[in-house]
Formats: sequence, C-alpha cells, structure tokens
Amino acid sequence: MRVLLTGSSGWLGQTLGPRLRAAGHEVVGLDPNPGPETQVVGSVADRALVRQAIGDHRIQAIIHAGALHKPDIERHGRADFIAVNVDGTLNVLEEAVTQGVGRLVFTSTTSLMISERIRAGVRGGARRAEWLTEASPTEPRNIYGISKLAAEQLCRLVHREHGLPVVVLRTSRFFPEEDDMAHEIVQSADNTKTNELLFRRLTVEDAARAHELALDQAPDLGFDTFIVSATPPFVPDDAEALIADAPAVVARYFPAYPEIYRRLGWTMFDSIDRVYDPGHAARRLGFVCETGFGERLAQLAGETA
Repeated sequence: MRVLLTGSSGWLGQTLGPRLRAAGHEVVGLDPNPGPETQVVGSVADRALVRQAIGDHRIQAIIHAGALHKPDIERHGRADFIAVNVDGTLNVLEEAVTQGVGRLVFTSTTSLMISERIRAGVRGGARRAEWLTEASPTEPRNIYGISKLAAEQLCRLVHREHGLPVVVLRTSRFFPEEDDMAHEIVQSADNTKTNELLFRRLTVEDAARAHELALDQAPDLGFDTFIVSATPPFVPDDAEALIADAPAVVARYFPAYPEIYRRLGWTMFDSIDRVYDPGHAARRLGFVCETGFGERLAQLAGETA
C-alpha cells in the first residue's frame, strides 16, 4: 500500500517508517521537521498541504502519528495543541474521505484517561490503584489529553458518517524523555522506565509493531480503540496492595527482582497508582507486546550475573 505517515520525523515515525517499507509498503512521511523518513515537510494543520500530500502520492492508507505531545506543553500554547492535534486530525480525516483513502490508524494516548484524581495517586489519598481499560472514564487533566480525546471523537464521527475504517491506538509511554512523575527516591531514567514496564510503558519497537498490525486489520475492525502497553503481571485484586506496598507485590510475581535491583543500585516505586490493561488489544487485534518487565528483568539478570 501507499501509506502516508504523519509524524515521520518523531520517535515513533523513525522506527515505524522502515518497518512499513520492509513489509512492502510505499511510505510517504509528513512532518514539520526534516528527517530521513520525511518526504513532505510541513504540518497537518495546513489543510492544503495534507490535500496535496494525499493526492500527489495517491495515498491508500494513513497512519496519523503526528501531534504535539505532553512535553510540548512547556513550549506551546493551548491554541497550538488545538490547531495541530484537533484541526490537524480533522484535516487528515476529511481529506482521507474526500480522496478515497481506504483505512486510517490514529495514534492516541493513555494520558487522556488520567484525571487529576488519578494523577494525585497515593498523595491524594487513593486506597486502590486504578485498573484502566478502554471503557474507563476520560477526564484529561491537561490540553494534551483534551486535544487527543477530541481527535478520537472526530475519528469516531468520521467513521460513523462516512464508513472510513479507523483504528485508535491509545499508546502508553514509549518516548525517550525523562519521566515527569515525582518519586520520593530519585532514580536513573533506565530504572524508572524499567519499573514502568510493569504498568504504563512499552518499547517504541512494540509501538511500531502495533501500528503495523492495526494498519493491516483496519478494514475488518471498522472502528475500535485499543490500549497498547506492555502486559502487566498484576490482576485487579492487587489494586490495594499496589498502592500500599508495590515492591512486595512485584516481588511476589518476580522473586528474583530484589537481588537484581540490589546489584544495580536500583529501586522500585513505593506505590503504583494505575495499571493499563491491554487485554482488548490481545483479544481483538491479536497484539501483545514482546517486551515487558519480565523480559527486561531477564536481560538485566544476564548483564549483572
């Protein structure tokens, strides 16, 4: 297929573009920033540019990963988020319909499910970790989450009115930036990201695999929304213990982890306030992350043996 990949110069785009080409697709990258995966330099907020990119390259499918992200909040105002994440998504959707594009995958975020109450976690008096699924309430706490939720609703609307197959992927964290979650103990970035594989992270390679699979299956799915995150080892009955004593819960599932962490000088989060459940993606999309906490722990065990 001839695929338009927005956000092609970003962290996901740089990984996804080569995968799509290796699978036999012709890929046209669109991004405001030049890069090896980008053929069209510009923003999805520019309707004429989107129209031209789809038309000139006879695009058959779109992966819309281009967006302003949470770290951009410090550099951009709310109007920028609306222009790129909401208006830009509408531009992509409407041009896809007008020009007969056959399918679209939209990169969303689990962040839109995190309310101020959940974000406060144990500091806000939470007694149980939140077990989050696609049916969980959406009460975004910032303009990033609000704009992505609005974009999701546009995807749903365009599918309902025009029949465009759209798959929404609510990805958890895979970006390389430092974590913004305050912890009592300062941890290295690798320590933090490894911990997060338990409940709210995936690798960029797994994120790219999920997009490729969603692109293939979109016509059969019609419209659906999937949480994409490493499979957590926990069950909902662990919710209270995860708030009270996360290290003890993790040790129950991974008895070797305390010694491996000791050798590394690492620590586990004292409390885990949420767990993203990717079960729907496993059941309907057939997608399961290849790398989770267990796989990462095995790698660390080999490195520290």
